[in-house]
Amino acid sequence: MRGEVRRLAMVTGAIFLALVLYLTYIQAVAGERLYLNPLNPRLALVEQQTVRGTIYDRAGRILARTVTVDGQFRREYPYGRAAAPVVGYVSGRFGSSGLEASRDGELLGLLGWQRFFNEGLRLAGKQARGNDLTLTLDADLQRRATDLLAGRRGAVVALDPRTGAVLVLASSPTFDPNHLEEEWPRINDPSSGSPLLNRAVQGLYPPGSVMKLVTATAALEADPAVLQRQFYCPGYLEVQGWKLTCPRAHGHLNFQEAMMYSCNVTFATLALEAGADKFKATADLYGFNKPLDFDLPVKESRVPEHLDANALAESSIGQGAVLATPLQMALVTAAVANRGIIMQPYLVARITSPGGQTLWQAQPRPLQVVAGAGVVDAIKDAMVATVKGGTATAAAIPGIQVAAKTGSAQNPGGLAHAWLVAMAPAQDPAIVVAVVVENAGAGGVAAAPIAREIMAAALRR
Repeated sequence: MRGEVRRLAMVTGAIFLALVLYLTYIQAVAGERLYLNPLNPRLALVEQQTVRGTIYDRAGRILARTVTVDGQFRREYPYGRAAAPVVGYVSGRFGSSGLEASRDGELLGLLGWQRFFNEGLRLAGKQARGNDLTLTLDADLQRRATDLLAGRRGAVVALDPRTGAVLVLASSPTFDPNHLEEEWPRINDPSSGSPLLNRAVQGLYPPGSVMKLVTATAALEADPAVLQRQFYCPGYLEVQGWKLTCPRAHGHLNFQEAMMYSCNVTFATLALEAGADKFKATADLYGFNKPLDFDLPVKESRVPEHLDANALAESSIGQGAVLATPLQMALVTAAVANRGIIMQPYLVARITSPGGQTLWQAQPRPLQVVAGAGVVDAIKDAMVATVKGGTATAAAIPGIQVAAKTGSAQNPGGLAHAWLVAMAPAQDPAIVVAVVVENAGAGGVAAAPIAREIMAAALRR
């Protein structure tokens, strides 16, 4: 009898201990996350009782603020459609998106000690207020990029390669969060082009020839003598009975000329020589096949795990199963601009309390070293030549040296997607831009003028 009682006591004690540990986990570890879950009905009540913090751009221009209408709090978005892909919206009916969703805790003052402080204010019948966000975004550049994309589907990403600060994160088509209720039927119409999709971070595209920056890195890291070699392009390359084609037969050319004229044969040859393992390892260093820590959810760019000769040749020119977001290709270009170092990209620069005290400030930090400075400098020189006399002449800015690479990514949905990645000034890049325009054909025609306008406007500042 005593043995049975002892066993019962042990089982009861174990269950009680497990319950205590689980409740501790819920309260101490997962409590904040569960509290901020959009499905939590208490959060909607807090929203009605709290002045949500203001969101500013890098120059202090207001992107989102709370106003009072008929005694009710309402969110107002001065930059409307332009800032919507970044800021998102807050709606009692449709939930939230963008930074309004990902930074909900800060904007409502629900993190750490502020949660209890604001709860005390609400219980005392006083007004609670969330924290303000200051972004790295340049609202005027964001609006300019949105205007340049108007009427077309695509995205523009611009960042400072020296720090990782994101200057532009534009997506088209977009929507006006000030009129969410009225626009909702259009937003949900299949023919509207998915305006709620932030193509800059969530759109996955075959990168086309801008992927040749990755291929070039793998080839030069494997064999620096590639820079002294001569190649021959008859207009096609046979790979295990399959024919990879070039836009034209380029004849004899060196590495720099292969970049200038975007020779598929040369870059596929280089990838095959370097090997699948080297190509994939280089892509991984650039950020493919891994999640990216960012202020907004980012789709994972990918290169196939297993690459036979055909798949490797296709992947080397950004076709086949390779997919990338515009942000990913901006980071690839930023590594070339920043002597082989990718800086951690960030969008929120500072969090400020209602009283104006800085609670948190972003600190630029390296994310990954992808290649030696000599390798990326050689790639950058080839990109400069591409602007001077190759496929990216439309990206040139008078008086400023620009480095760029074009891409025309074939896809089964119609015309090729037009890509361009660029940096300026080439000798000491202060801005990197990645542009994709869906079904627009040649990157040097459709994407280059957009990139040029964004870079020129940024450098004028």
